[in-house]
Amino acid sequence: MCTPPVPKAPPMSAPQNAPPLVPGLYVVATPIGNLADITLRALAVLAGVDQIACEDTRHSKTLLTHHGIRTPAFAAHMHNEAAAAERIVRLISEGQRIALVSDAGTPGISDPGAVIVAAVRDAGLPVVPIPGASALACALSGSGLPPGAVTFVGFLPAKAAARRKALDALGSCPGSLVFYEAPHRVIETVVDMATALGGLRSCLVARELTKRFETLHQLPLGETADWLQGDPDRQRGEFVLVIGPADDANPTATDADRLMRVLLEELPPNQAARLAAKATGLGRQTLYQRALQLKPGAPEGE
Repeated sequence: MCTPPVPKAPPMSAPQNAPPLVPGLYVVATPIGNLADITLRALAVLAGVDQIACEDTRHSKTLLTHHGIRTPAFAAHMHNEAAAAERIVRLISEGQRIALVSDAGTPGISDPGAVIVAAVRDAGLPVVPIPGASALACALSGSGLPPGAVTFVGFLPAKAAARRKALDALGSCPGSLVFYEAPHRVIETVVDMATALGGLRSCLVARELTKRFETLHQLPLGETADWLQGDPDRQRGEFVLVIGPADDANPTATDADRLMRVLLEELPPNQAARLAAKATGLGRQTLYQRALQLKPGAPEGE
């Protein structure tokens, strides 16, 4: 699916009769891809504040220039967040209006910003959230999953052992689960998800949301690794993975591991995975990776 180009906007100014911005921190959600996905209120705030604290000033310049916003900007990212927080508290105390933006989406939601918001709150100064585009909401709205409990996990640990431990703890969560993942880890992550959560659970792979090569593809979790490996282009970009609710008939990680250990006593990993896939409905590639982990003498995941 291709996103059409967005026409460049004229210089932005505050709407007539808009209430003046009071000194404080304005936490502004920015587009997750398509530059048109920004609210009129967000544009008015970015144009009306005294300065903008940006995760990356070079990245934000593209958005600001596109919408004709000339407000001065400075860096506030994960490596200088504590110092930036002190600076922002001082500026607001002196009467300035400061906007806070991340590279995409909402500051503090799997992005820097929480330290700054907490510091401003602790100083007793106003914090005003300005809502907007959200990869979480965007993916959920396109999933077709039944309404109910949703657990937003964000990014899992990068280390394999820590990731599997986190997924095991999430197996008992009711409702749907939403994850963010980077392209270089997405295959190993969905393999671990299928093992821990059950391969028959629904998985929506939402890739490059709102961008030119946006893809939404839904399939059983146990088949997701094989689907991603079927085309290198499917492994590119930023991912949101929406895992549907568990089903009582869905094989669990314990069930699959028990069967795999029995098969590995007599068979090599590839044959054990093939038979286990037929018995459980889980993806063969997922089970093969798990067989390598369970095989006697296999090293522990990092």
